[in-house]
Amino acid sequence: MKDAFTNLKKEFTDSIKRGGFRFVNVLKWVLIGAAIGGLCGLLGTAFDITVNFALNLRAANSWIIYLAPLGGLLITAIYTLLKVRGQDTNTIITAVHSSSKVSIKLFPSIYLGTAITHLVGGSAGREGAALQMGGSLGSFVGRGLRLKNEDLSIAVLAGMAGYFSAIFGTPIAAAIFVITIIRIGVSIFDALVPCVSSALAAYGIAKLLGVEGTHFNVSAPAFDWIMLLRVAALAVLSTVVAVIFYKTIHGAGKLFSKIIPNLWLRAAIGGCCIIAFALIYGSQRYSGTGMGIITEAIENGQAFWWDWILKIVLTAITLGMGFKGGEVVPSFFVGATFGCFMGGILGLDPGFAAAVGLVCVFCAATNSPLASIILAMELFGSGGLVYYALACALSFILSGNSSLYSAQKVEELSAFFAEDESKGEDTAE
Repeated sequence: MKDAFTNLKKEFTDSIKRGGFRFVNVLKWVLIGAAIGGLCGLLGTAFDITVNFALNLRAANSWIIYLAPLGGLLITAIYTLLKVRGQDTNTIITAVHSSSKVSIKLFPSIYLGTAITHLVGGSAGREGAALQMGGSLGSFVGRGLRLKNEDLSIAVLAGMAGYFSAIFGTPIAAAIFVITIIRIGVSIFDALVPCVSSALAAYGIAKLLGVEGTHFNVSAPAFDWIMLLRVAALAVLSTVVAVIFYKTIHGAGKLFSKIIPNLWLRAAIGGCCIIAFALIYGSQRYSGTGMGIITEAIENGQAFWWDWILKIVLTAITLGMGFKGGEVVPSFFVGATFGCFMGGILGLDPGFAAAVGLVCVFCAATNSPLASIILAMELFGSGGLVYYALACALSFILSGNSSLYSAQKVEELSAFFAEDESKGEDTAE
C-alpha cells in the first residue's frame, strides 16, 4: 500500500514537472513570437507605405517608366554591394531545412529592390519580399537571443509568418502557410505557437498603424451539386493556368540567364523590355501588384480574357531579368482574371469564379492546400467554404509534384504522386 502511494505521488510530481516545463516553453515561444511579430508589424507597415508610395508616384508621373533600365541597374548594384546576389525565398526555405542563419543584409536588399521594381513599372508582388524580410528578421532576433540552431529555424518561420500577416492582413493563413510550404506532406507544428503569436502581433500592430488587410466582398452561391461540378471544372482549368504560370516564370529566368549572362546588361535590357511592354499595353494595368484589377475582377466581375496572359508575360520579364518582388500577388491576378473570364462560360457568377480562380492558382503554385482554404476564408468569407475547399483539393492534386519554390522538400503523399518525381524542379525568385 505504501509502495502504491509512493508511485502515485511520484507520477503526480512528474506530471506537474512536465506540465510546468510545457507551460514555460509555450510561454517562451509566445513571447519570442510576439517580439518577432511586433518588429515585423512595424517594419511591414513601413514597407507597405513605401510600396504604395512608389505605386502612386509612378501613377501620377508616367515618365518614371523610362527609368526602368536605371532601376534594374540600381537593384543589381544593391545586391552586389550587400553580397546577397542570388538569394531569394528559396534561401529562406533552405535555411529552415539546414537550421542555418539568414543574412540580415537580405532585408534592405529585397526591401529596396521591391520598391524600385514597383516604382519603375515592373510586375511583381510583395509576399516574396515579406517572406525574405521576415525570415531575415526572425533569424536576426533568434541570433540575438542566442537560440540553438533548431530553435533558430522556428524563429525564421515566425518572422516569415509575421511579415506575411502584416502585409496581407491574413494572420491565420500566414501562420499555416509558412509551416506547410517548407516540407510538403509534413507540417512543422513545433513552430505553430510562435508563428501564430507572431502573425497575430504583426497583424494587430499593422492594423493599428493603418495598414488595411486584403479582403474582398464576394457573394458565394448556395450549395448545389451542379454548381459543385462547375466549380470543379473551373478548378481543373485554373490548375492548368497555374502550371503555365510557374513554368513560364521558371523558364524565363533560365532562358534570360543563358541568353544574357551578364547581370548588369540583363537588368538594363529588362528595363527596356518593361518600357516597351508599357508603351504597347499601357503602363498601369499590368505593372506593379495589380490589386486594383484583382478587386475589379472579384467584386465587379470585370476582366479582359487576355489579362492573365499579359500578366504572366510581364511578370516573367520582370523577375527573369533581375528585378525583385514576389510571385503570389501576380498569381492572384492571373487566377482572378482567368476565373472571372471563364466563370461566364461555365455558368458561374464572374466575381465568385474570380475568387475560386485566385485560390486555385495560388494553391497549385505553392502546394499549400490547407493554407489556401484558410486564405480563401480570410479573403472572401466562409460563405463558399465547400466550393473553395473542393477547388483547392483538386488544384493541389492535379498540379502534381511541382512548385514555385525549388527548396521545398516533399514527402511521399499518396499514389497520386508515386510516378511523379518532378517536385521542386520548378523555381522562381
